[in-house]
Amino acid sequence: MTDTEFDLHIRKSMAWHFGADTGSPFWLAKRDSLGFDPLTDIGGLADLTRFPDVSAELRTVPVGDLIPRGLKDRVFRVYDSGGTTGSPKRIVDSAARAELLVWARERLLESGVPARGDWLHLGPSGPHVIGYDVSRYAALSGALFHTVDLDPRWVKRLLADGREDEADAYVQHLLDQAETILTTQKAAVLSSTPPLLEAICARPRLYELVRSQVEAVIWAGTSISAENLRMLDQEFFPDAAVVGVYGNSLMGVAPQRPAVPGDSHPCVFEPYPATTRLELVDDEGRPVAYGERGRVRLHLVAEEMFLPNILERDSAIRIAPRPGSPVDGLADVQTYRAIDDVRVIEGVY
Repeated sequence: MTDTEFDLHIRKSMAWHFGADTGSPFWLAKRDSLGFDPLTDIGGLADLTRFPDVSAELRTVPVGDLIPRGLKDRVFRVYDSGGTTGSPKRIVDSAARAELLVWARERLLESGVPARGDWLHLGPSGPHVIGYDVSRYAALSGALFHTVDLDPRWVKRLLADGREDEADAYVQHLLDQAETILTTQKAAVLSSTPPLLEAICARPRLYELVRSQVEAVIWAGTSISAENLRMLDQEFFPDAAVVGVYGNSLMGVAPQRPAVPGDSHPCVFEPYPATTRLELVDDEGRPVAYGERGRVRLHLVAEEMFLPNILERDSAIRIAPRPGSPVDGLADVQTYRAIDDVRVIEGVY
């Protein structure tokens, strides 16, 4: 979707999200306090910063109020954020995520993830949308889906309390389960977080089980340093595709795009052009130049959810769009240590 097409999509979405018969109670209740008329004053992407950042309200709003009235006959699920910056934020989803994941899977295949073969997900499930995401990738591949669940909030709590030994013991408990699975079952794709992948590499028997059978390693959920990514890709899993996915419950996913000539970063993420724009901005909210680092600002404009002008917990380097793509890329995503005086704890997710 080009910028012109995305602007038209935004104008149509204003009519949907602020229509009395179609909009959600959440946004309809805000219309009179916005200080502008979204139906006449929002012409495109540049105008979305006029909306307030409502992400903090997603911690407390009754989630039923987020469902557009025009979709009241659909069944919705509720997903929580990981709670990295405080109490979890909640979103609703009916079919939008599944559509996004069809597009995202194609990007994973382009980056070397095999189209066939079973999957092992060592990461959150439950209220966290990443568990659903990975299960859909496996289902779209016609694969069996093995999983080891983890509770990221428990790990964050242990670390916040200074109980590192207990956090380490919990990680070993997770690895025990992954080792049990891989001892008797085959997996062509492993999905996990950078801290857990590093823990796998430090455990010889489990590392050998992964190295000897996995064709692709997908990492997501936390940031990773350039050196650790190089080590995973070149030293520990040189015969597998090592592919990253940036994302969270609010924005969806931005999978790693295939490398293009001139790329100086080993991993560049690309968001879903049909509904999502990720801008990198300076402290004044202005887009930074290509090659510069800025804070991630999300605009999600979809039928089921409307989340404009959301400042994320992460910074990244702005990369020019690849040929044929209308959206910027993001490289070297890093999470802030603190936001608004709130300590950010990544933990293992």
